[in-house]
Amino acid sequence: MVYGANGYSGRLLARLAVDRGERPILAGRSRSSVAPLADELGLSYRIGDPAAVPLDGVDTVVNCAGPFAATAAPLVASCLSAGKHYLDITGELDVLDRMFTQDAAARAAGVVMITGAGFDVVPTDCLAAGLAAAVPDAVALELAFHAPGGLSRGTARTALGEAAAGGLRRVDGVLVPTRFGTPSRAVPFPSGPRTVGATRWGDLVTAYRSTGIPNITVYTSLPRNAGSPLVKVLGFGPLRTLAQALVRRGGPSRERRSATGCEVWAEVRDAAGNPRSATLTGPNAYALTADATLRAVREVRAGTVPAGVHTPSQALGADFVRRLSGVEVHLG
Repeated sequence: MVYGANGYSGRLLARLAVDRGERPILAGRSRSSVAPLADELGLSYRIGDPAAVPLDGVDTVVNCAGPFAATAAPLVASCLSAGKHYLDITGELDVLDRMFTQDAAARAAGVVMITGAGFDVVPTDCLAAGLAAAVPDAVALELAFHAPGGLSRGTARTALGEAAAGGLRRVDGVLVPTRFGTPSRAVPFPSGPRTVGATRWGDLVTAYRSTGIPNITVYTSLPRNAGSPLVKVLGFGPLRTLAQALVRRGGPSRERRSATGCEVWAEVRDAAGNPRSATLTGPNAYALTADATLRAVREVRAGTVPAGVHTPSQALGADFVRRLSGVEVHLG
């Protein structure tokens, strides 16, 4: 089941699944959005809130419905109760963190749960895990990504909320607030060096789980005014709600997705400061999300992943990202 099939990423996943011979059940809260897509693709559909959507005849649920702070907990509870596998594509730190509190319950129920199964956080998590395996005494991890091509409405709304919450780094195992965009540094992406700033990203939770490295900073290209009063003002609830309401519906067109890709850089250092790095190039982040999620679903349904809550690399291995369409990994 694809829950949130009426959203941008949910639609991409549903279409890709059909293209690859799958017949998912589409689901969501809006019949007016879900039913037309189901009719177009010749699929069945179900309508309901995350806590109430029927799961009979379903073995795996993919949650594509943000904000995940509102949808993940009730869907996870339903999946645990009904004995269904669960995956999501969230990058929301609080949601990722809470997912791991369900590990014992997932093991007891005999179900697999993979959180962050899209661009948030498959490429970064897999690069981090691969480097950590190569440098098992690493004490610091830095990650950076560049993903042009535009945002969907859901991603933009989430990004507004994350920006309003401010920056974070993991220092000696603890999440520490920082000024958004600080620190900054130049990163040698495959396309050339770019100046990036620290941001909130799922790997502050997931890469820490995957690698155990205590010091983690994640960077991305940020607006020049990322540290301006505007970002601070967005922390005021009513204004943040207004800003979210102004985000346009939809997302990058097929042409835009085809014309843009993504780049990821990762570096670990041991206590002596010796570095080891890797880079990744791939398709547009939304295309990567659909591909990664569908491949992860197939692995789960094939019974190759043990019960419990996992990051992508924990469930599928650090080399999982190499199997994605259009992805190339380069070791430094």
